[in-house]
Amino acid sequence: MTDVTWLTQQAHDRLMEELAEREGPTRVEITKRIEAAREEGDLKENGGYHAAKEEQGKNEARIRQLKQLLESAQIGAPDAADDEVAAGKVVTIKFIEFDDEETFFLGSREEAAHASIEVYSPTSPLGSAVDGKKVGEVATYELANGKQMSVEIMKGSITQNGIPTLAAISSPLKVDTIAASGPTAFATSFAPCAKHSS
Repeated sequence: MTDVTWLTQQAHDRLMEELAEREGPTRVEITKRIEAAREEGDLKENGGYHAAKEEQGKNEARIRQLKQLLESAQIGAPDAADDEVAAGKVVTIKFIEFDDEETFFLGSREEAAHASIEVYSPTSPLGSAVDGKKVGEVATYELANGKQMSVEIMKGSITQNGIPTLAAISSPLKVDTIAASGPTAFATSFAPCAKHSS
């Protein structure tokens, strides 16, 4: 069974537009450049030809990637409790060892292109560790150096009708959240930080 990739409507639309551009105008333009370079003769030392062929390979690889991603994509977020971490949610964690908090969006790396906060994939070490955890629970994941890092789930965003809006990951960020203490949802604002994908 193919794993589902959860996307916001904005990310889905953007990827559809990119696919149309790459399959249409971009592919045609690269083909014309290759044909023009061929007409120049000796291809062994034709820099323009080799550059165009390399660009063609990259474009076709991205087309295949986009098609595969969009075939498995669903718009919105998986069913999850309000206090449960899941793809499509803005999550705040606390690094227990350092008593330091971080807020990020759990979703496809494709979301990072227009996000104003960190974006972690559900398949990344941190993302997979916190996915499915609830507020107040502790998750442990392995760092690149082999060290174990533990984090506590502090907050998980509430989506509107199960679909995250662009406002949830754009600047300035303001989302409804569930606090670790108390059952009442409250609104909080986070200052945007550098984009990052994992």
